[in-house]
Amino acid sequence: MAAGLGTRLRPLTERWPKPVLPIDGRPVIARLLRELAAAGCEQVWVVTGHLAEQVEALVGDGSAFGVHVRFVRQPEVLGSADAVQRGLGDGAQVPVVVSVADTVFGAGDVARFVAAFEAAGSTGAVAVRTAPGPDSMRTAVGRDGERIVRMRDTSPGSAWTPAPLWGLRAAVVERLCRDRPPYELENAFQAALDAGEAVMAIEIGKTRDLTDPLDLVEENFPYLRAT
Repeated sequence: MAAGLGTRLRPLTERWPKPVLPIDGRPVIARLLRELAAAGCEQVWVVTGHLAEQVEALVGDGSAFGVHVRFVRQPEVLGSADAVQRGLGDGAQVPVVVSVADTVFGAGDVARFVAAFEAAGSTGAVAVRTAPGPDSMRTAVGRDGERIVRMRDTSPGSAWTPAPLWGLRAAVVERLCRDRPPYELENAFQAALDAGEAVMAIEIGKTRDLTDPLDLVEENFPYLRAT
């Protein structure tokens, strides 16, 4: 999913879409595509919107990153579930692995997630990580061992937050875009949980993201200093 406006990164994202901005000197989407290739994901659908031409020019046909890429446009901000549905409408086959294109995952974490989701055979899977801390704005998930019991958990002691990496099979896919726009993946997963479907929590390590303009300096300064 590479269609977002990146509003918190303005004014940078008025000129550049967030997925082409660098972490450690490399565009975020380039790093993600290589991780997907290493995970055995040969066919990738990239959903573009804001400044789409820049993302599409950088990625090309995906061969530079070891994958084959198709592009699908999302004409307006309609939510993550809508983005997934557009990829499915263009030929993506269930089961699918979904990620945002503006987050850097730890080396090998995408591959471990894909392998665990495939082995579990569950309706869905959500990558989770330890919450960054009490000041975090991220929403925790409710877990019972390896299973997620609710997508939002505000109870004290909830220590796990969802990362933007999901696995979907048919019972989640059929619940996409059943609510009001913007259509979000979280709602489709919760509807599947409410129907008694199994959604697995798959633990991964730390993720890196560009949230505000200062992050662009902080995430690249160590790399620049090393070179």
